[in-house]
Amino acid sequence: MRAAAAGGLSLATLSGAIGRNPAYLHQFVTRGSPRLLAEGDRRTLAAMLGVSEAALGGPTDGDAPFALPRIDVEASAGPGAYSDGELVLGIDGVDARLARALRLRPGKAGLITVRGTSMEPGLLDGDQLIVDLADRTPAASPRVYVIRIEGAVMVKRVSAGEGRLTAVSDNAAASAVPDGEVEVVGRVVWRMGAPR
Repeated sequence: MRAAAAGGLSLATLSGAIGRNPAYLHQFVTRGSPRLLAEGDRRTLAAMLGVSEAALGGPTDGDAPFALPRIDVEASAGPGAYSDGELVLGIDGVDARLARALRLRPGKAGLITVRGTSMEPGLLDGDQLIVDLADRTPAASPRVYVIRIEGAVMVKRVSAGEGRLTAVSDNAAASAVPDGEVEVVGRVVWRMGAPR
């Protein structure tokens, strides 16, 4: 925050001005935590520093679409699609406001297609998924992730517990998830598909 230094204000002082602990903005600047400033915090800081909210990660009138690389493998909602690596087919774009709301970071998100029925009824064959590639640490509470097991890429509900990750399908009629070490590719944060 060059504007803070130019105005003779420390990050700790600015953190206090928005009602946060003294280390809040230092962590935001150096570690990217939080990923985005809350709207009220951003508005207050922009006014104090004499900068636009866009300079602090806020919206602008002419926001360009947020670039999402389309990954050249489909996330199987079934036995798994095989991949030795991730090749980018091309770049798609989503609304920059949606990307901000999802807290996506450039270069840390991708788009992938669902194939199969093992995650029905929540995910259907052909759905497009936005995947937060920065979120690769499942918690005890199960959430939907794109994972890789022995080279097979799939989308499953994943939870952490007792030193290991557990991956399951949502569709009770689906075959069991293959045994093997679960490598997390990223968390599914948005689904795009035909109306149901």
